[in-house]
Amino acid sequence: MQRKAYVPGVAVLLAALLAACTGSSDDGSTDDPRPGEATASATAAQPGRYDTLPEPCGSVDRSTLDTLLPGIKQLPDAAQREQAYEGEATQTYDTDRKAGCRWKVESTDATHYLFVDFERIVSYDNAVSDDSKAQEVYGGKVEAADLPEPTPTASEEESEGTDEETDEPGGTETTGGATAEPSTSTEDSPSGSSDSSAPSGSSGSSDSSDSASPSPSGTPASLLPRVLDGLGDEAFLDDALGTSTQRTVTVVFRTSNVIVTVEYEEQPATTTAVPDSEETQDRARNLAGRLAEAFDD
Repeated sequence: MQRKAYVPGVAVLLAALLAACTGSSDDGSTDDPRPGEATASATAAQPGRYDTLPEPCGSVDRSTLDTLLPGIKQLPDAAQREQAYEGEATQTYDTDRKAGCRWKVESTDATHYLFVDFERIVSYDNAVSDDSKAQEVYGGKVEAADLPEPTPTASEEESEGTDEETDEPGGTETTGGATAEPSTSTEDSPSGSSDSSAPSGSSGSSDSSDSASPSPSGTPASLLPRVLDGLGDEAFLDDALGTSTQRTVTVVFRTSNVIVTVEYEEQPATTTAVPDSEETQDRARNLAGRLAEAFDD
């Protein structure tokens, strides 16, 4: 009798354990404790192309330094020349994230400064790639440079004017709607010349004067601060003339997740001399192009 009394209790206990196990498997919590882990890893942004930086003081060869720093060959002491070629590295806590180098050489005509800076951008947001973060940082530099709006060239304005004039069907109608026969050009030449040649002559002169002096300083549009093509993924150039006639040209370009800055300055020995804008820009752009090619290698 006692054995029969214990059998129902054991059956009830087994039934309860079976129900608990069934409920756990239906819930799915034991099979997939982190249901969002796979999705998060699948949507993580890609890292940038570069995970390290070159050594900036060794990134400029000596022949380029001879051009940018002409006074370097005038240094009488060999040890001084060697030190000038080596440059001075900027202090940084992580050379794989930010590294730079400065050069300064004095000559009888002017003092030249050169600064090269490499900055590798890393995004700490899994939803934002390193390249996207670098684009954001580069955009801030463009905004800080406050580049002027691009000015249309004279040829572009003339082509636009020609397109507008050729829209009329063969000169059979004038702006006022009156008809004009081509054979009567001899009779209408006085009025025609005063009506047509005067506006075109005035617009032509204004176009040429605008292209010659698009800024109060008379700097050609091709030498104004501007966005550059064919240099890295995106680039711009800034040109500033200081109050003491020193000229500073800055070229900034981005290649993937690295932003490169080239700053080249010339300070004449006399206050009456002004550094040539075109020559200074060409030197800075040529160096930036060499650096961009080195990143692509």
